[in-house]
Amino acid sequence: MYSDLDPSGLPAADSPSREFRFSGAFESVSDDGILWIRNAGLTVRADLNRAKTYLFANTGREENFTIFDPSEIPEQINRNRISGLAGDAKVFVGGTLVTRENRRIFASLPEAPLLVIFFEGQEKALSVRAVRAGRHRNEFFNFLTPYAFILGSFSQILIAITYLTRPAYRMILAAALIALFTPVLPWLPPGILFTFVYRRLWFRARIYRAYRDLARFPLAYISGVPADGVYRGKLPDGENFCIREYNKLPDPALPFLIPAAEKRPADSWYAFGAVPDGKMHAEGWPSEPADAFAVAGILPGNPQTLAVRYTRKAYILEIISWIFLACGIGLNLFFIRMILELLVNV
Repeated sequence: MYSDLDPSGLPAADSPSREFRFSGAFESVSDDGILWIRNAGLTVRADLNRAKTYLFANTGREENFTIFDPSEIPEQINRNRISGLAGDAKVFVGGTLVTRENRRIFASLPEAPLLVIFFEGQEKALSVRAVRAGRHRNEFFNFLTPYAFILGSFSQILIAITYLTRPAYRMILAAALIALFTPVLPWLPPGILFTFVYRRLWFRARIYRAYRDLARFPLAYISGVPADGVYRGKLPDGENFCIREYNKLPDPALPFLIPAAEKRPADSWYAFGAVPDGKMHAEGWPSEPADAFAVAGILPGNPQTLAVRYTRKAYILEIISWIFLACGIGLNLFFIRMILELLVNV
């Protein structure tokens, strides 16, 4: 877990390398990939070479944690696009602070690449947005699809031309033609109806995986086992952090990380956040942490139980979605085979 870099000044150049996190305003980026970030009078450099660099656009829903926006995907960007970002863009960097030429700089190590996130909106919402939107999309088409389709089509066309004038090899010709159009089989009628169901189920499974990650999110600060229904831990700045069980939920002062409708009747509410020293068991709600990237919130059940539940739901939906996709492809293959047999027998 990264510690905050003290904005009052950088560690001495002869101090050992350590992992820190730092956020501030985007100042500039040089041609050799050195990023400059400014906060509270302190300017920090970060080497973008071999760093994992992402962009979070402003969707207007940063603080509404229960809205799952499929368009809010962290976009991986390269150095060429960074220079075109708006001057008021914010930057989060997390990784190892090393010494180069007697100056401190964030840099990637072979076993620990630097994490750099350009974002808009509240810093408080960034960590939850990253957890919520970090689940990958299962797209039938990706950046490799056009190249694979061109290479595969070219090879199948060569096979078809080779056997086109040989009546005895009509089935090989038919197989080559089927293989040529296999990538578009899910989008042909009547199997396309199954493809729509597949995409809907997979999207729902992606939501459940995001819910699982959100349920695990506060557990990252917890150390040890719970006692008396209270999970205890420390935030990077040393502030006390806890997750507490509540049987009733009056007027909640904290946001829901997962929709309240996900709560089951037998489950209790769990609220998490910062607590003052000596008040771990006091009545009342946990409060918003002073840490800019830690949040307080409410979960509709025990976080460990929720994580197991949503993992199971996601796996089940993914299996069912693949079955629907396979059924759609199989149905289209059946119709194509019928048509080819009719043409061959003509």
